[in-house]
Amino acid sequence: MERTVAVVGGGYGGAAAAKALDADADVVLIEPRDAFVQAAGALRALVQPDWAENIFFPYDRLLRRGRVVRDRAASVDPRGVTLASGGRVDADYIVLASGSGYPYPAKIESDDAAEALERLRATHKELAGAGRVLIAGAGPVGLELAGEIKAVWPEKAVTIVDPAAELLPGFLPEVRAELHRQLAELGVDLRLETSLAAPPPVGPAVAGTFTVRAGDTEITADIWFRAHGVSPNGDRLGAGLGDVRTGDGRLRVTERLNVHGHDHVYALGDITDVPEAKMAAHAMRHADVIAANIGAQVRGEPPAAVYEPSPVRFILLPLGPEGGVGQAPGDDGAPFLMPAAQVSEYKGRALLTERFAELFGTG
Repeated sequence: MERTVAVVGGGYGGAAAAKALDADADVVLIEPRDAFVQAAGALRALVQPDWAENIFFPYDRLLRRGRVVRDRAASVDPRGVTLASGGRVDADYIVLASGSGYPYPAKIESDDAAEALERLRATHKELAGAGRVLIAGAGPVGLELAGEIKAVWPEKAVTIVDPAAELLPGFLPEVRAELHRQLAELGVDLRLETSLAAPPPVGPAVAGTFTVRAGDTEITADIWFRAHGVSPNGDRLGAGLGDVRTGDGRLRVTERLNVHGHDHVYALGDITDVPEAKMAAHAMRHADVIAANIGAQVRGEPPAAVYEPSPVRFILLPLGPEGGVGQAPGDDGAPFLMPAAQVSEYKGRALLTERFAELFGTG
């Protein structure tokens, strides 16, 4: 009898896990969107609307045998998923891949690709007419957004504020120094150890001139973007699963990425308590481990694949198509600074869209 695997969420890790398990089981991917969104390209899509269609990949070619149910998970328990529409997917194995929420435009809010494209293009027009841009948050998203804006409109005044004392804490000093150098070269006004006294009176991603207090000074801008505030999407766990969350809402998982206490329920990506940065690359590595373990269980074998977080912090942070910094482990295992040219080659120019064209069968 064929086993059913319910995958909740069709983001980076969920789509990869569903694809990898398609040959071994009856896969049901539960996802409300009509297309996968390559979130790493969302900021490029904002500043280059003619390119924006490249970040959307329909789910209709992802699976050969399994099926995609376009619905939301209202509740997930150890035996299956109750859908928002009232339906039910009973499953022998469950993969929780519901990801996390983050402010627009880094994460697209609409479930409809056409509607999302329309909003991106509307926001582009608002941004195009703004001479001064404020970004609240100097993490990777805020920095990358500044780089994308400057690559298209070098004349715009871009200010980033963040209460943190340094950029990319925990990364090599030379990585941080190179990042500061490139930001200065772009003319980005970076203000660390600076907080806004109050949110701007205009909503984020909406044009409208305002002045706000920031530390000991005032900042006047014509549009602003919020680039902080990630939140795991784990609030729809029903009886038997909701009690294994950490204080910040993440799921406790074992080294095999089982949810604690459930050998047939797995979790990956942003909703897990794996001690590492929440990145698409890590979620896809989680998917490989989970697919190997469920595949073994389906064949009647003990699951043996273990996930080991990298001891070296990794990042590829483009600042537009040609700029940016990176850190990766070298041949000896020690971290090294990746120059802008290498970051551009690996990620900055195409933002990995060709990789997802292959995954979703659109290439």
